[in-house]
Amino acid sequence: QVQLVESGGGLVQTGGSLRLSCAASGRTFSSVGWFRQAAGKEREFVAVISWGGGTIYYTDSVKGRFTISRDNVKNVVYLQMNSLKPEDTAVYYCAARPIGSGVTTAGGLYDAWGQGTQVTVSS
Repeated sequence: QVQLVESGGGLVQTGGSLRLSCAASGRTFSSVGWFRQAAGKEREFVAVISWGGGTIYYTDSVKGRFTISRDNVKNVVYLQMNSLKPEDTAVYYCAARPIGSGVTTAGGLYDAWGQGTQVTVSS
């Protein structure tokens, strides 16, 4: 059974850092993305990484602050978040695409999702 489990969320002050992890099991995935949804807002794309790590995209608001990476031996994808701002507060989800699929920022094209982890940045 396909399963994605996020961890690493929490409460941090403005300017602080967190590292989120997305552990995958059940099958091998192609690209893996991070998305977030703030209270009362729509889900938005944050970052995506291809299977080999050679293709990475970020949404503009996190460029230079967030870094996505993956360890295919451990089947884990990470999101290192530095210089956090209150506007980064949201539930963060990882999502994956099956082998053979390309990289995309469109959440509707991912077929496996984690349960989410809360990130709260206090001002």
